This record gives sequence, C-alpha cells and structure tokens, in this order.
Amino acid sequence: MAQDPKKPLSDIEIARQAKMQRIDAIAEKAGIPDEAFEPYGKHIAKIDLDKIPGLQDRPDGKLILVTAINPTPAGEGKTTTTVGLGDGLAAIGKKTMICLREPSLGPCFGVKGGAAGGGYAQIVPMEQINLHFTGDFHAITSAHNLLSAMIDNHIYWGNALGIDTRRVTWRRVLDMNDRSLRAINSSLGGVSNGFPREDGFDITVASEVMAVFCLAKDLADLEERLGKMIIGYTRDKKAITAADIKASSAMTVLLKDALKPNLVQTLEGNPAFVHGGPFANIAHGCNSVAATKAGLKLADYVVTEAGFGADLGAEKFFDIKCRKAGLTPAAVVIVATVRALKMHGGVPKDQLGKENLEALRKGLANLGRHVENVRKFGVSAIVGINHFIADTPAEHELIAQVCKEQFGVDAVVCSHWAEGSKGTEELARRVVALAEAPHPLDGRGFRTLYPDEMPLWDKMKLIAKEIYRAADIIADQKVRDQFRDIEAAGFGHLPICVAKTQYSFSTDPNHRGAPVDHVVPIREVRLSAGAGFLVVVCGEIMTMPGLPRVPSAEFIRLDPKGQIEGLF
Repeated sequence: MAQDPKKPLSDIEIARQAKMQRIDAIAEKAGIPDEAFEPYGKHIAKIDLDKIPGLQDRPDGKLILVTAINPTPAGEGKTTTTVGLGDGLAAIGKKTMICLREPSLGPCFGVKGGAAGGGYAQIVPMEQINLHFTGDFHAITSAHNLLSAMIDNHIYWGNALGIDTRRVTWRRVLDMNDRSLRAINSSLGGVSNGFPREDGFDITVASEVMAVFCLAKDLADLEERLGKMIIGYTRDKKAITAADIKASSAMTVLLKDALKPNLVQTLEGNPAFVHGGPFANIAHGCNSVAATKAGLKLADYVVTEAGFGADLGAEKFFDIKCRKAGLTPAAVVIVATVRALKMHGGVPKDQLGKENLEALRKGLANLGRHVENVRKFGVSAIVGINHFIADTPAEHELIAQVCKEQFGVDAVVCSHWAEGSKGTEELARRVVALAEAPHPLDGRGFRTLYPDEMPLWDKMKLIAKEIYRAADIIADQKVRDQFRDIEAAGFGHLPICVAKTQYSFSTDPNHRGAPVDHVVPIREVRLSAGAGFLVVVCGEIMTMPGLPRVPSAEFIRLDPKGQIEGLF
C-alpha cells in the first residue's frame, strides 16, 4: 500500500527508509581504529577501548547534559532532543558523540514503547537497539542471578559463612515487568531443594550489578566493585559480600564483553554510544561511565541524557555519576513541550491541542523549578522547546518570555523531530556559547549538592528540601536505625540515590506542577556498597514494575513481511 502523502511518516517508517552507513564507516568518523571495533552485523559494533592508542592521554571534550521537566502522558522527547542536538552540533562543525542508555525490555512491552528517539532524530537500527541489542542486559541479568544461585548453594552446602537466611538482602532480577514476582517464597518442595526463605525479584535495571556496570571504569574496577556488593548478614549482623561468596570473578567473566561500549549511528550518520541502562526513578539513570569518558576523549562534544525529570535524573547525574567519575558538565539543556506544560497546568490530555495560555503559564512553574535546581550545581542551562504540530506562536512566545524574564534563561524552539539537525542548529549554537563561555555561571563552577562528609540522613533531607521543595522527610524508627547502622559500618560518605516517582516533585504521582511543603516518606533503604551509593526508597515506588491494564505487548507483532509492528 502506498504511503498517504498527507499523513506524516511514523518513527519506524522513517527509520526503515533511512540508508544506514556500515559501522566501520561510523567508527572511522569517530576516530576508532579497525582493531578496536568488533562488528555485531553491519550496523552495530562493540568497542574495545584498550585498543585505541593513546585514548586516555587525549584532552576531554565538552560534556552536555540533556534533562527535562517532570514527565507526563503528553510526552517531552528527551531522547529525541539528545539525538537532535547531537546531529545539530555535528551540522555546525563540532565533532560530536551521543551517549545514551540502552532500553529495557520491561517498559518496551509495558507502557513506554521503544526508546531510540523519534522522527528524524533517531538512533538506528532502532528495532535491534530496543530488542536484545548486543545482549548486555542479558549478561547483567545472568551475572546477578549467578550470585543469587551461589548464595543459596553456599547455604545448602553447610553455610560456612554463617549467613542468616532471614537476612539475605540479595534478590533476583528479570528484565521484564512482572508484579507477581515482587515477593516470593523460594526453595520449596523438600530437603533437596534447599532451605525455604522469603525472596523476590527486581527489574534488571534496578540491579546493583547494573549500577556497578555503569560506574565501573574498566574490568579490574568492575570485579572489585562486584566483590564489595553486600548480599546479606550473619546472625550477629556481620555483612557478607559477593567476594565472600567467591562469585565476583565469575560474574566479571559474564560481563567481560558487555562492558565494551556499543557503537551505533543517528539517521544522519553521526556516532552514538548506547551502553548500560539503570532507571532514574529506582536507580541512578545514566549511561555507562566507560562510554561517556571514552566519548569525551574521542569528540569535541558529548551529548548525554539523564532519565526522567531533572529532579531525579539530573540530580543523580551530578551527585552520583559526576562525583564518582570526576566529570564536569559544561551546560545543561532542559527539555519541555507546550503540551506537557499545559498538563502540569491542569489541562486534561484530550484537550492539549487547544491553545491555553493561562494553563501554560501555570504549568511553567514546573519548568522554573527545574531551572532553579540545575543552577544550584553551578551549571548554565538553556531550555529546549520540543515543537509539536499543534503548538501556537503565542504559546512559544509565552514560554520564551517567562524563561527570560522570570527564570533568567533562554528558550529555543526545536523542530528536530520533523527536520533533523536543521531543527536544532540554533540550539546547538546557543549550547556552544554556554559551554565555551570564559566564566562559569556564578564564578564558582560545577559542584555537587552536598559534601561526602555530611551525614546520610542530612543528605536525604537536603535533597528533599532543595530539589523537591519538601518541608521534611519522615521514616519509622527501623529505617532511622538503618541510616545509623550504615554510617557506623563506614558508609556514611556515600551519596544518596532516591527511588521515587518520576511524575512529581512529591511522592504523589498525581501532584503535578511545582508542589511545596509536602513531606517525603522514606519506606526503606538499601546499601549498594559496590556501586557506592545508598538507595532511599520513598513513597510507593516499586523496584519491580507491573504491566498496565493494556500493555504495549498486546500490539507488538510481525507483519506479513516479517517486520516488527507496534513497538514504536
């Protein structure tokens, strides 16, 4: 059937019409020699960073973070903007590398769909990227569950370490949304199956192995971090680690090839590393340190993203990834859409196509909050307005006016979905001006929100008050005791990784806009000693999501030509 000329092409139709370059040509453009790349077919490659001569001796390029307002069902297009900005920077003559996370199968088959950008700002081949890709997530899942199996096996064969089966904290993982596995009883069925205990599953992207994988600088660092992961405690509360179980070496073997960054391309033939993928609402939400640092050595500009809104993604990018990896961001792009801002202003989804300046002005409070927050880290920001066809000039003008007069930042309309790099060249020029300005935002330069030596409870309270504008944090005595015990064990220097709903500054996903003076309830804390942070679970957030009433999986199928339909 011929394409209707009046109907715009879908993301997948655009991707399938693209003429992709061979991956060796993309590697050559990125300055990666033949001996360093390992092809996975014609359009994907693994990159062996150790085989790039003198890589670590090169100067770093500029690091640009793309973040966003709190997400809504109306969509914001953060990944699309990341890709579009990367193409725009390349179009104005900057050697650029895009660094993104790998999509998780859970959201792809749940509610979110594919995660490779959209329109004419995509990374390709998008079907492979969204489905299995190079097998990294399978390797991470296998490594995690190998440790799970070795824990139970150790207990079965005499439990020489004296692990208290009531205090095993290491759960299992699966890269799929499956609420029925959140809490289970394992080892049932008799003596030969081991000692029954309570257990459960998290989604793979919430695994500490994923966090370790994304923060490790090389294989030696990976193995050391894996060995430090705490899997449980003895009766006298002595911590037992993966190294004690003698699992970390075998886990490293499973992750050996996965740790090499994945090279793909944009529709315009610009290189992109897609590697690692912790969620931002239940983990730290950034692509791998290995890919980002390699990109900085290979390119003048690296464009990366942090998951969900800046209250989760950007805060963790700054306070965890930049702190751990020694990164210094040069500028931040905060993505917003007219539609999403109107939804934050109280407009229902079915009325977003109508101009509503009053609701838009009200919703801009959410954007303003994120601008203020980013500035607290000493980084200059600019707003990227991701253009939708129903937007009106008056709405764009209002956003630009409020951003300039009230928030003190510029706002640039971007049409990359429809026009590719042509639609982001102005944003690219403004970003370059910010990144290459002789003086930082306030003369002090980039900084994290809190120092290492601040007590853990105070770190969490500071995040809640400064970033979420909460009045306070609360927790029962058991949780407060956990904070105290973790500090007493020598982990008080760790940063905080908040697990919280992405939809609101509060812990209520329905509280849109810019709420203030709410209270953040802390449900539990999890020590990620290998990754090097403390996960603080707030509100009703789940580390194993469930499928929605009508999951995307119901619409994903092969057409008569064997092509995938319904994923995008």
